[in-house]
Amino acid sequence: MGWFGFGKKHKAEEEDEAQSQTSAVEQAEESEDEDERPAGDTGRGVDHGPWDVNDEDVVDYDNYLDIGAIYLPYMEGIELRIKANSQSGQILGATITYGHSSLELEAFAAPKTLGLWDTVRGDLCSGNSKAQEVEGTFGRELSMPVTVKGKELKTRIVGVDGPRWMLRGIFSGPAASEGDEKDKLDEYFSQIVVDRGEEPLAPRDLIPMHSPVTPQERAAALEGEEGEQDEAKIPDKPTGPFDSDQQTEVKTTLSRGPMFSEVR
Repeated sequence: MGWFGFGKKHKAEEEDEAQSQTSAVEQAEESEDEDERPAGDTGRGVDHGPWDVNDEDVVDYDNYLDIGAIYLPYMEGIELRIKANSQSGQILGATITYGHSSLELEAFAAPKTLGLWDTVRGDLCSGNSKAQEVEGTFGRELSMPVTVKGKELKTRIVGVDGPRWMLRGIFSGPAASEGDEKDKLDEYFSQIVVDRGEEPLAPRDLIPMHSPVTPQERAAALEGEEGEQDEAKIPDKPTGPFDSDQQTEVKTTLSRGPMFSEVR
């Protein structure tokens, strides 16, 4: 039967046809959503994170440390270092240290309908002939040596595409290979929550960050009139994109119980 017919239909037939039309529209909308899912975004938000700030039905980040673009979970035995511009003090990234390993974190803006990691991964391979693509916990990742102070160190670079963002993690030390430290930092990376925000950012712009805000401080900042956020209580909150090529220095954060140690 076509969309339109002649003559009077029975009520049951009309209801059946209306239901069929509704189902067709819903299927079309679902198909469009799948088509717009970022490339390489398999598993994120389904089996594991990193999560998007809107994935509230699968992750509770109320007790996470807020640094703007990223919400960081607490985990015993880790240390946090914040990377900032030496001139302006703008926050550019964060590094998690666990044992003899480290995980450097940066969040970038990405196109709405395309992932960014495939392109970035290709660029990194083109720039380092020793880089190798391997299959990992988070999909395609890179095993790539880097030279630091004349010594060649192995790193593992992971990228995950989310809704209009890409989170990049650079693992070094034992976490770049195998073992307990790799497993722990992989688990940590999978629990991170990314907040893209609504700022107009070009693809590959670093998503703005600010100084760490504890859950208690965040709750206090949200206690404005009628529940509106008092943004003045968020320290060093930026309003635009950053230049990832700026010179940086390491800043420290205060400890919170046994979870984060102060790094000097």
